[in-house]
Amino acid sequence: MLLILRNLFRGARRFGQLEEDLGIAKNLLASRLTKLVDADIIEKVPYQERPVRHEYLLTQKGRDLSPSLVAIMRWGDRWCNEGAAPTVLIHSECGTPLDQVTHCPTCNDALDPGQIRSRPGPGAVEVI
Repeated sequence: MLLILRNLFRGARRFGQLEEDLGIAKNLLASRLTKLVDADIIEKVPYQERPVRHEYLLTQKGRDLSPSLVAIMRWGDRWCNEGAAPTVLIHSECGTPLDQVTHCPTCNDALDPGQIRSRPGPGAVEVI
């Protein structure tokens, strides 16, 4: 579930995107998305009528998980990657790297989880 949430925070919204990015079986992904909807962490919203297609959006309850997910990411950066971050969180508006903050230190904007993106960091490895 954490990887699904991570991808939703990174901007993935559609079932096919999540399936491809995560390499997860359709039935398993569908089951986990249903559990997240039932827990009011995400909502399933139609974006196309014929055929009906849905996208998955974080609710406020889901967006409030951002600090926890960032803390887990930072823990992994410290203890599993020899101190070199494989992912750097950045403010989507100005590109400033962020470290678990509520305001961008460059432009002083208050940050909503939807305004934080990631990019490869100094510890990133190329996937073959």
